[in-house]
Amino acid sequence: MTEIKTVQPDAKGRIALGALAKGISSFVITEDADGRIILDPRVEIPAREQWLFKNKPAMKQVQKGLKDSAKGKISKRNEFN
Repeated sequence: MTEIKTVQPDAKGRIALGALAKGISSFVITEDADGRIILDPRVEIPAREQWLFKNKPAMKQVQKGLKDSAKGKISKRNEFN
């Protein structure tokens, strides 16, 4: 594990994460047997997009499409209306 920086809690026990928390909506906090506090970052998705994460075949198609696009494997189709 790489140490990024050392921080000190303020008078109320708060720690500012600053840029380390960019794009993160919440953290799950756990404490291991050695007393280390572990922050597991979470991001939220809109409820209307939750279906995609529950539909494995659809998610595989989206991931394949993204990989193909990154490789330049794209084709133009008629516009969807």
